[in-house]
Amino acid sequence: MLWYECFGFGLILLLTWLNELTDLPDRLLMGKHHLPNIRYGLVETAVILIIWGVVFLLTKRLVAHLHYLEGFLRVCAWCRKVGYDDNWVRLEEYFARGFNVETTHGMCPECLKKIEEDTKEFYRSELERSKADKPVPDAPVPSPEAHQPGLPGVTPAPPDPAVVAAQPVHDERAA
Repeated sequence: MLWYECFGFGLILLLTWLNELTDLPDRLLMGKHHLPNIRYGLVETAVILIIWGVVFLLTKRLVAHLHYLEGFLRVCAWCRKVGYDDNWVRLEEYFARGFNVETTHGMCPECLKKIEEDTKEFYRSELERSKADKPVPDAPVPSPEAHQPGLPGVTPAPPDPAVVAAQPVHDERAA
């Protein structure tokens, strides 16, 4: 692309000097013939070269930026498929098509370390949670004043009011 640009500006320079030396438009249109003016031709050449330099540098920068952007690999953020030839293919298929290579899976040392740390933390939290969920049996409290025949030295628990209310009342006097 840059060569086309250079060729085009070279052609403009050639036509400028051809016009200056031969006065071509006046000869073709049967106009008045002028003597060549070298200073005028040099000024035109300098202006054309300055414009060509600016256009060339901007075009070169644009082409470099386009090559940089074309170097990006489009990867779907959700399924991790790769945009290739107007299709979305799996990463493994992209490498097989584009580079004729086989792929395999592995884990880098950084990810392995992170997984090991996450696993240790998971097991630690599970152990703590299972200890918190597991009820610790209450130890019997010895009492010197209360004594039940089956459990020596154990204070009986007070009756549950809901259970007491649900029991039928037996009146021994009525019997």
